[in-house]
Amino acid sequence: MHPMKFSSHILLAFLGIATILTLGACKRGTSEGNSETIHIAIGVQDSTISCASGGILVRELGLLDKYLPKTGRYANVHYEVEWKSFTSGPPITTDMVAGKIDFGLMGDFPSVANADAFKTAGKRSIYTAIISGSVDGGGNAVLVPADSPAETLSDLKGKQISVPFGSSAHGTLLRAIRDLGWDPEKDVTLVSQSPEVGGSALRGHKIDAHADFVPYTELFPFRKYARKIYDGSTAHVPTSVGVVVRGEYADRYPEILVAYLRATIEADRLFTEEPEKYSELVQKVSGVDAEVVYMFQGPAGIQTRDYSIKPEYRKGLEVAVSTFKMLKKEMNADIGDFVQDRFIRQAAKESGLDYDARLANYAPLPIAEHDAVTGRPITDAKLAAQIWVKDEPKVRAYASIATASAALSELATTGKTERAVYVHDRNSGLKLLADFAYFVRSEAEVSAFLLKKDAEAWSRAHGGSSVLHWGDLRSKSLQAVAK
Repeated sequence: MHPMKFSSHILLAFLGIATILTLGACKRGTSEGNSETIHIAIGVQDSTISCASGGILVRELGLLDKYLPKTGRYANVHYEVEWKSFTSGPPITTDMVAGKIDFGLMGDFPSVANADAFKTAGKRSIYTAIISGSVDGGGNAVLVPADSPAETLSDLKGKQISVPFGSSAHGTLLRAIRDLGWDPEKDVTLVSQSPEVGGSALRGHKIDAHADFVPYTELFPFRKYARKIYDGSTAHVPTSVGVVVRGEYADRYPEILVAYLRATIEADRLFTEEPEKYSELVQKVSGVDAEVVYMFQGPAGIQTRDYSIKPEYRKGLEVAVSTFKMLKKEMNADIGDFVQDRFIRQAAKESGLDYDARLANYAPLPIAEHDAVTGRPITDAKLAAQIWVKDEPKVRAYASIATASAALSELATTGKTERAVYVHDRNSGLKLLADFAYFVRSEAEVSAFLLKKDAEAWSRAHGGSSVLHWGDLRSKSLQAVAK
């Protein structure tokens, strides 16, 4: 692994995309006798589970065929649907500019690079809908080895940090470095690593830190070899995954684009109704643990599955443009022209949904109505907890962390074990893995935090206990059960 100069790796990550001018040879419509064959090529990211409602679920459940037009000009059409999965957004853009892919799913940073690449090539692409996102910026993060002494991003000055160049995590990391007042060329060493390589480097202690996007920011901690010390929600810069389409394709086949968007809306509905079931399906296809899928996309998850293009998501794209400019990269992208909601509005209308109502709705999927033990209403997700018990189809919900801890101890006496325990950061509401959170007990209330310094500050302000780990709470609960 060789560190590269900051300016040179930016050139490799971004400028290469913008120079692709060759039109691909893939046919978009051919005539066969009295019928027409229309090719639909969709670029997805199966391992990026925030794409699931536009990728895995639509493909595996056959939802696209359900909505593809079959009357009027499409009466005698034969569809050829091609799915291509990538590990990040930039290579999707490469194939889109070359005419090999029609629709692409990608994060905000790669989406802006997509718009710029198309304009540079004398073409255009359109940002048509959101698949998943966080108005607070959750989903991108910085990880360190599980036993690293680093507690916050400030502890990484002078260290080596890897990140997939050109990804949304790259943008988040650069803005975080800027917010600390650091010079990215002098105060840290940035190297390019894919998620797979970055995870291996963390496990082998070959890198001081690794910045990444969904799902790796929670997958690596869940697998016990990394710990999160910075989350994108800290900066409150919105982040999202959206549907980008070649402008030429949208002009020629708008009904097909609307059909695809309707399929994503149904996928979203199905996941909302049975998040555990479809988390298992996503695991089966992507290899990402269902517990992590649920953490991002389930009730009160790190990201919200949302099809409406909220103002915050537009802002996130604009921030991505400004980040490129911070890198001294001239941008041809115009977010005003790039983002168009007319297709998703039509898809919502045809699905019998009120787009404007969804646009105004920021409420996450609620955890549950009542506590699994006490029956008390769950009114504050920041204080709630969840346990996914092994061999149980549904995740159990609890109004408080203390109740969940006690319930887990009771489970242990019956020989049952947990797949995952979820809590929420008291300040931000960010969903956390209990094993890696910090806790403060104040009177009868237990609060969880992503960062130790936040837990310490809460304890000082509210007269709480010293900072505890999940094991400490478990031990106290086990003692109470034994008595």
